[in-house]
Amino acid sequence: MTSFAATSVSTSPSSSSPDLASFAALGLIDPLQRAVAAAGYQRPTPIQAQAIPHLLAGRDVLGCAQTGTGKTAAFALPILDRLSRHPRRPGRGPRALVLTPTRELATQIADDFADYGIHVPTKCAVVFGGVGQGPQVEALRRNTDIVVATPGRLLDLMAQGHARFDICEMLVLDEADRMLDMGFIEPIRRIIAALPRKRQNLMFSATMPPEIAQLAHRILVNPAQVAVAPVSSTVEQVSQWVLHVERGQKRALLREVLRDPKMTRVLVFTRTKRGANKVAEELDRNGVRADAIHGNKSQGARQRALDAFKRGAIRVLVATDIAARGIDVAGVTHVINFELPHEPESYVHRIGRTARAGAAGVALSFCDHEERSNLRAIERLTRVSVRVVKDHPFSKQRNADVRMFET
Repeated sequence: MTSFAATSVSTSPSSSSPDLASFAALGLIDPLQRAVAAAGYQRPTPIQAQAIPHLLAGRDVLGCAQTGTGKTAAFALPILDRLSRHPRRPGRGPRALVLTPTRELATQIADDFADYGIHVPTKCAVVFGGVGQGPQVEALRRNTDIVVATPGRLLDLMAQGHARFDICEMLVLDEADRMLDMGFIEPIRRIIAALPRKRQNLMFSATMPPEIAQLAHRILVNPAQVAVAPVSSTVEQVSQWVLHVERGQKRALLREVLRDPKMTRVLVFTRTKRGANKVAEELDRNGVRADAIHGNKSQGARQRALDAFKRGAIRVLVATDIAARGIDVAGVTHVINFELPHEPESYVHRIGRTARAGAAGVALSFCDHEERSNLRAIERLTRVSVRVVKDHPFSKQRNADVRMFET
């Protein structure tokens, strides 16, 4: 089996570019500049360079940016800056509310706030379902400055009288298109109805379907619009390949490609929770350390699997789309679409888990006969023709000339 190796591509901006020169040039306070420097960030990413000045000026922002572009810092840093410069007014509740679709993403965002805010006195709490609500209720009672929440649990706490937003100054809707897919638009409207009318609004979305554009029109006031990539585009540093294979041979093909030692940290996507479990269990039985992450697992089990993946204790993490948005792990070398998604936008989000922060990555898609239409929809959306691997052992028409894969 030939090796699927990524070719490193440098995407660092030129030092002569004034927009991307430094975080100091954006006007952030010194404690935040020290925090981002300690985190290893030398220059703002394009979405940060475009969004942060507008947010510091108090404008609403509509951001269209695919995953891995640094958009969390694009809203977290201005929030921390504003809360540090201005004292808290009398009243109950957080000063900033971030709504996000999944537990994993909420946890990741809260961790980022903690990292960026290490030198400022603001406090952040995370609110999501699947765990006891006691600590979350206590954090809300203490009037934590920033709350990062999933809509369902937050609505539950609001109904119980535990969550008030008397002095909320800033609202962030992150991964808005994913929240639409998950049916959260109506809960979001109910939450927004409980917020003060005068506030700063931020919305970030990887894609901009009509429903999200309509929501933005209702929520945002004269927003600055920022975008760093064409809607639904895939990351250029991802080498994309499709392997046509019979459905019943996909597991054998997966074991075969994972023999490649260059696949050191691999994210595998299935459509269903049951499928994720079966793939992970079979890999484990065959000597490949793997675990699954999906919505039916407890929050503790999901976090343990994600932590093991991050520290390299397991080589393969098998995930469903519902869990994927919260997976922000450095060094994912390969993404494998064990099954192609029904929604082509999900393909963009999946393969965006690799090739992050300027690194290179590889995306492999296993496509059976019934998934051909899904592949065509993906190629129409991304305007990219995915290259076909013809020489793998399970191809129905294996090419006689075995060729090496160029990235």
